[in-house]
Amino acid sequence: MVVARVDADRVRSLTGVSFEPDPGLTVIIGPNGAGKTNLVESIYFGLTSRSFRTSDRRDLIPFGSAYARCRVKVSGGGVDHAFMASASRSEGNRFTMDGARIEQAEAVLNRPMVTVFSPDRLELVKGPPAGRRAHIDRFVAARWPGRAGVRSAFGRILAQRNALIALITNSQADSSQLSTWNAHFAEAGAALATSRSEAVAELEDRWVEAAGELGLDGPKGLEYRPGSAVTAEEIAAGLEEKLDNDLRLGRSSWGPHHDEIRLEMDGRQLRRFGSQGQQRLGLLALLFAERSSLLDAGGSAPLMLLDDVMSELDERRRENLVERLLAGGQSVITAAEGELIPEREGIRRVAIGELTEASAAGDQGPEGGDNA
Repeated sequence: MVVARVDADRVRSLTGVSFEPDPGLTVIIGPNGAGKTNLVESIYFGLTSRSFRTSDRRDLIPFGSAYARCRVKVSGGGVDHAFMASASRSEGNRFTMDGARIEQAEAVLNRPMVTVFSPDRLELVKGPPAGRRAHIDRFVAARWPGRAGVRSAFGRILAQRNALIALITNSQADSSQLSTWNAHFAEAGAALATSRSEAVAELEDRWVEAAGELGLDGPKGLEYRPGSAVTAEEIAAGLEEKLDNDLRLGRSSWGPHHDEIRLEMDGRQLRRFGSQGQQRLGLLALLFAERSSLLDAGGSAPLMLLDDVMSELDERRRENLVERLLAGGQSVITAAEGELIPEREGIRRVAIGELTEASAAGDQGPEGGDNA
């Protein structure tokens, strides 16, 4: 499944911009500040109703406007869907598929997985473990669609158990009531931990290969470090053992919500000891490892959105990057200069100025109107 058309209206600097990316590799070229990153963000926003640059979607609304909106049409296997995401200062956020409101879990099943590389996304590598857990869980949903609800199921049970612990701590409930939630917690936690373990095992060799090819030198490893046991029986036993600590802290102190996914170089964590350049390569390699896994499994390749990816790569690594992108799947990348992109067949080059000028021209005359 690929993105066939994007209509971005009042998303940061973009107004009435329409874009039809190539099913393979499209390069958006233009100077800094021209709107390249805003276009990539618009695609992500239209497909997920989120931004990869900010947690507050109102930041996408330009000054003087009441809303930001993006429509994205996806096609594949004889099926078309139209996604629409909007953010409004007065009415909040809205996310629809084919005109009907949709939840994220359902959207994932009807659109391509989306992976993003941008300077803002380096937090995935160098930030706290929660971001890496969420990222791996999204890969799990794409790799094994039947497990798409595993993360949210555990999250609901964790919240219920924490709420009960708070009541027990305040003498408003009895600790004997925990046994039922412990059993649910253990079952859901084991399903989540198993999925993460299998995902990391499938990605590890691919990550090492991609990282080496892109220029991350030295011994490397991708490792799953569970924050508890993995089997339901062991998790249940651990919850009983740590009950006093949980009651003292007022929350569940042990479980998959403390898992870590470690990216390592020379036996040390890339997040703590890697340079920013090495962290960039580690993130890029992780995205390619996921893409390789999905393709090898006969699934749909993720849509890759790569913003400012070429600027810190030498010529050989830019060549390797383009070869990987052309191997299969849809990609949209940005570059400040066309010379940074190796000459290859199958690459569509689009100047960001052509898109923004076309939208401005369309707004000027009586027949212009709103492209979105």
